[in-house]
Amino acid sequence: MTGETDGGRDPLAGEADPPARTPADTALLVDAMLGKLATYLRMCGYDATYAGERGVETDDRAVAVATTEGRVVLTRDGELARRAEPSVLLTSREVDDQLRELAAAGFALALADEPVRCSACNGPLEGVDRTEPTPDYAPPPREQPVWRCRFCGQHFWKGSHWNDVAETLADL
Repeated sequence: MTGETDGGRDPLAGEADPPARTPADTALLVDAMLGKLATYLRMCGYDATYAGERGVETDDRAVAVATTEGRVVLTRDGELARRAEPSVLLTSREVDDQLRELAAAGFALALADEPVRCSACNGPLEGVDRTEPTPDYAPPPREQPVWRCRFCGQHFWKGSHWNDVAETLADL
């Protein structure tokens, strides 16, 4: 069963239109089974902390981090979903299906006009000046907009991966 849980109850049951969750008002803790999903959510602009990156290895720690930081827990672990409030229990193994489950639970899933979160570490992105040099793997910013993560320094641009994710989201 998919849906947002509230201490074992599904507050969305019986509602025709679940309340929309947007990147502006929803911070997430994505459990260790959902790493690829975290990348997609970051590209949609969500503050999506990945448990594996934060050293969150137990349900107790996941609940504590989510509670302290006001995060919705996304998990495939039924016990964790029952303990964490709020949480969304996902049943699918494939990221496309997980995204469909989140869309059905009221999550807004679209690429931001401009990238705002690092898909690698969840840090905030900043635009790179047109005259600034970039690593060999990134295009020159004078040719197209490039963003850099303030935390890890990775560079991003709207290339083929961006387009692939846009297609995946459009097919939901």
